[in-house]
Amino acid sequence: MGEINKNLRNFIGLSILAIIAIATIFHFPVHITDALTLETATDFDIHISIWRILFEPILGLMLFFNRGIYAIDEMQFGLYWVLIIFIAYTLIKFIVTKDKQAKKSFILAQLANLPLVIGLWFTFFVIILFMSSYLPSNTIVNNSPNTILVTTHTHTQFSHDGLIRQADLWKWHKYNNFDAFFITDHNTHDQTIEFVQSQRNGNFPMEPLVMGGEEFSGSNHLSLLGLKRKFDTHGYSDSTVIDSVRANNGAVIVNHWFDGEHMSLEYYKNLGVDGFEIENTATETSYDRKVYHKIKDFCEKNNLIMNGGLDFHGYGNVCTIWNGMEIPDWHKLSPEKKEEAILDVIKSRDQNKLKVLMYTDRPYYTDSYLFWSPVFTFFNYFRTLNVVQVLSWIFWILLFAFINSKISNNEELKYKITVNKLIAVAGIASALFMLWLGFSYHTEIQNVLNSDNDVYEEYSTILFYAGSAFLIYSAIITFFRFKNK
Repeated sequence: MGEINKNLRNFIGLSILAIIAIATIFHFPVHITDALTLETATDFDIHISIWRILFEPILGLMLFFNRGIYAIDEMQFGLYWVLIIFIAYTLIKFIVTKDKQAKKSFILAQLANLPLVIGLWFTFFVIILFMSSYLPSNTIVNNSPNTILVTTHTHTQFSHDGLIRQADLWKWHKYNNFDAFFITDHNTHDQTIEFVQSQRNGNFPMEPLVMGGEEFSGSNHLSLLGLKRKFDTHGYSDSTVIDSVRANNGAVIVNHWFDGEHMSLEYYKNLGVDGFEIENTATETSYDRKVYHKIKDFCEKNNLIMNGGLDFHGYGNVCTIWNGMEIPDWHKLSPEKKEEAILDVIKSRDQNKLKVLMYTDRPYYTDSYLFWSPVFTFFNYFRTLNVVQVLSWIFWILLFAFINSKISNNEELKYKITVNKLIAVAGIASALFMLWLGFSYHTEIQNVLNSDNDVYEEYSTILFYAGSAFLIYSAIITFFRFKNK
């Protein structure tokens, strides 16, 4: 028993030293980058939520994985690494265990644990993907007196792929310190204009300001900005729709042009668009550099504006991009004048008045070696920690060591509280969470019956099936592990 405690103490000591060393020697300061110059935007800081700091080992890791440049792919490869570690641990423990009966019991337990480990990782993935809007993510601090923060590309549940109510989208933008945002639901703006009018009528606060828009699916996805009246876009050509937007005194931005490249950059310039998204965080957090430079060079040559597309749908990446627009005396303007000023920045195509601001917490990397990305992501996470975050890690490590010591030195507790039992109980909790989330999505179906939304039904069905199967399995394993003497 003493030897086990000594090994544990050594492991804890080395872990704390490693965290401190990585966070100091290899420190990577989290900062805001100007996406067009790739220089640090000095007028902007980062605010870290106290809730994240208190629960840094859990929330910090979740948020860092969420902000991965290729987050979805990296989560998939993260599961591979979990399985590799699980199998390696199983083999080593099996080899060093001498007692045949103990070997058999251990292998049977590990075989039962394998589906639980996969299920827990899937739950981890679901939380990161679908609960991102509820996680206490780091936010931007705007120290620039004449710069306001704007989103030109977001979606609500009235998009076919949106999972957030209009009111919740407004709260999300308020949390992330935006001054204004356009709602650009896919191929519809009816509900958006009603929501805009509700704000102008004083039904909820004027900051952040909501503005009307639509993401039109023509030859490419186009953000139609500044819509103040309803008009039909279904089945119309790019040129007809753009003319209708101009009649509204609106602006047009080409979204994630590279996604298909159905038409050339020159084609959209000739149509009279105002510019292109230079980044879009719903795809990856940063464009492939070849695409980035192709768009950037074209826009600079042809006097077109470049902006950042947040493309938030109520799930996926937490906020990593803001458009900083230079609008003096913002708070003195009426809502109508504020919207007019924002549209003027876009339509004037004056890049000096629009900065694309990106949250930067790791070096840029490509998708060439994504199998290894979870290892580098884990390492890069510890590089970003400040003193308080390191102290949070030390606290939780020492708390774990204290609890483990109390359990190890108490024969009754050592029998009642085992890793195998805890994994099984965690499986039940994870399954119940998935069922709750699936039910929540199912209840929202009634609110979008007249829209094209199809993800509520799709995701609620997946979560119901996965949650039910995982609950049954976890419950059976838990029953036998608590039943056995």
